Amino acid sequence: MRPLPLYLEPRMETPLRSLLEEHDLLHTLSDALGSPLNLLLPEQIADNLARFQAVYRKHHLAGRIHFAHKANRSSALVRRLAATDAGLDVASLAELQHVLGAGCPPERIMATGPKTREYLWLAARTGAAIHLDSPAELDELADLVREHALPRVRVLPRLSGFKAPGVTLLSRPSRFGTDLGELTGLLDALERHRDAVETTGVAYHLDTTGIAEKAVALETCIAVMNECRRRGLQPRTIDIGGGFGVSYLADAAQWERYTTELADAVLGRRPALTWQGHGYGLRAESGRLRGALGLYPAHRPVAAEAYLDELLSHPAPTLGRPLGTLLLENLYELAVEPGRALADQCGATLARVLEVRHTPAGERLVRLEMNARDVGLEEHGVLMDPVLVPRPGAPGAGDAAPDEPVGVYLIGNLCLETDLITRRTVFLPRLPAPGDLLAFANTAGYLMDFSAGGALRQPVARKVAAYRQDGTWRWRLDEQYWPVDVTAAAAHRGNGHA
Repeated sequence: MRPLPLYLEPRMETPLRSLLEEHDLLHTLSDALGSPLNLLLPEQIADNLARFQAVYRKHHLAGRIHFAHKANRSSALVRRLAATDAGLDVASLAELQHVLGAGCPPERIMATGPKTREYLWLAARTGAAIHLDSPAELDELADLVREHALPRVRVLPRLSGFKAPGVTLLSRPSRFGTDLGELTGLLDALERHRDAVETTGVAYHLDTTGIAEKAVALETCIAVMNECRRRGLQPRTIDIGGGFGVSYLADAAQWERYTTELADAVLGRRPALTWQGHGYGLRAESGRLRGALGLYPAHRPVAAEAYLDELLSHPAPTLGRPLGTLLLENLYELAVEPGRALADQCGATLARVLEVRHTPAGERLVRLEMNARDVGLEEHGVLMDPVLVPRPGAPGAGDAAPDEPVGVYLIGNLCLETDLITRRTVFLPRLPAPGDLLAFANTAGYLMDFSAGGALRQPVARKVAAYRQDGTWRWRLDEQYWPVDVTAAAAHRGNGHA
């Protein structure tokens, strides 16, 4: 008897689910624009912004929510946010140019990441705020301001190396920011360059999901802000970065069952669940399970704006009062930079099935018209099933009945043994046929185009912005989407109301 299929069904809210049910539309788009194809829902990112803003209101906090642009290269998402009061977090010269061209005013832009001299100059010239990663970066920025007679630039020094009182909390060291051990020298430099920069706050970003670690960092930043004030500086904002997470799966029980069965497969207690016994960080040694599961926690009971709410409600490690209360008592503003969390449910990636075949060992391989860099599930350790989008009118195919689940491996279109869309067996409701589509849901945050490239001259996915109008789904190419009803405006002008 075959083992029961191990599904990892993606969590889909109504707009994304509705779009992926439009089979005729999806096939028409894919036929016209090629495979892979990225779909984006710009209205969803505005809805996600509103959810974060509701948490601010709950805690009576002021400040701005910035979208981490590096999560997605889309113009539609950035232009939709430019029509709100959101900020944009940019991490390169090209991203800064992009958001300025999308209509985002400089006062709502935060320039972060490694910086070239040109990047620093444009940020300073236009009036964006700049995260400073080191005293050397501060010196270079101050020289640019003086050399080009620029106005004072808003800066937020980024800090790292936070240490908890009492019991030591393990945290990953960061290559970004100035270690707290060098804080005195950094503050001295900020005072020395007061003619060139205005210290409007401090910032941090921790590569962790641990609330306790972030609580230590936030409370420490409050103390640093107070020291800045003692020195005569006037900071008002603490930027805590991103890392709020996304819950990708609809069912927690499926996630628990899969990770349990994966451990059993690594130990040899059940048939393999992955290509060539890949363990996702787990291994067997003398009958014992070793290593650590290197996967994104695909089902998270607390994520996105709920995670921010939990952090602000968390007691400060030393002072004991909720962190949101401490911010409010000190009249400090809060800035955040969600990427994955603001892009949640904002898109999907389509791929056409090219071939279905069997290995000598009986494994089913489904070759897609995409490669692993077009949808970075494996790279980011995100496990979730694709949605089968049958070609309209096509009969069931293959050696399985239409309603019989089947386990397959999804392989890519590169001439590389390593080009696996999924290293795990994926269970589908039936064996797909050439011409069907597989839709990978919720890929807008880092999974869609963060690593995409033109290897072997394979085409990079085009982008389409989809939106509801007059009760139906409409679409534009991503670069042609603007947050105005262009069609209605043209009709308005045509009626003599220009």
